[in-house]
Amino acid sequence: MKTSTILALALSMGAVDAETRAGAQTGPLSRDDVRAVSPALARYATNKLASDLWKRPGLTPRDRSIVTVAAVIARNQGILLPEQLTLALDNGVKPGEISEIITHLAFYAGWGNAMAATAIAKDMFAARGIGPDQLPDASVTLLPLDETSEAARAARVEQGTGPASPGLVRDTAEVLFRDLWLRPDLAPRDRSLVTVSALIATGQVEQIPYHLNRAMDNGLTRAEASEVISHLAYYAGWPNAFSAAPVARAVFEKRSAN
Repeated sequence: MKTSTILALALSMGAVDAETRAGAQTGPLSRDDVRAVSPALARYATNKLASDLWKRPGLTPRDRSIVTVAAVIARNQGILLPEQLTLALDNGVKPGEISEIITHLAFYAGWGNAMAATAIAKDMFAARGIGPDQLPDASVTLLPLDETSEAARAARVEQGTGPASPGLVRDTAEVLFRDLWLRPDLAPRDRSLVTVSALIATGQVEQIPYHLNRAMDNGLTRAEASEVISHLAYYAGWPNAFSAAPVARAVFEKRSAN
C-alpha cells in the first residue's frame, strides 16, 4: 500500500474518531479489512484497544498518544505511525512536540528509525497544514541545567563506562544531557515519558532504572508509570512489558523506602 494511501486513510479515520480520541487502532486498514483476515484481531482492536485501553483513566489521552508514538517510532512500525500521529494531534500533542519526539528518539532508538518517522511525519504535517512556524528552531535557548544532578550522573557514567568508551561518555554529556535534554519544546516530564516508553518498547531494561527515576523526578507519578507498562504490552508485546515490570517495581520500592 502506498504511503499516500496510508496517509489518506489515517486522516479519514482520525476525523471519524476524533470525538473518541481513540482511533480505530488498525493502522491504515479498515475494521472490515482486518476482519477479512482475522475476525479475532478486529475484535481486540475495537473492544480492547479503542474501547477499553485508550479510555482508561490511568493516563490522559495525550499521554497515551505520546507513549504510543514513541513506541511505534522506536520499533520502526511505520504502518501504524500515520494513524498514531493523527491521533496524537487530535489528543493535544503539538506539532512542535512531535518534532522534538522524533529528534529525541534519534538518540534513544536510532537514527534510521527517526528518519523513517520523519518521512511519514513530513506528509502528515503537509496534509494538516503544519508549517515551519509551528516547529522548534534548530538552535534554541536551552533550559537551565541542574549542575548538581548532572555532576552525579556524569560521575556514575564515568565510573561504569568511562574506561570502555571515553567518547561515549563525552557525547552523552555534551550532546544529550547538556543539549538534547534541555531543549524547551518538549517538557522534561514528556521527554522522560518518551524515553521510558522507547526503552520498554525495545527491551532495554538495563537503562530503565535511571530513566524511570528521572521521569518520576520530572513529575511522572507511580500510577502513571504503572499504566505506561500496561499500555505498552499492547504495542510492544507482553514479554517486553513483563521484562519492564520487575525493574519498575524495584524503582518504586526503593523510592518508597527513601
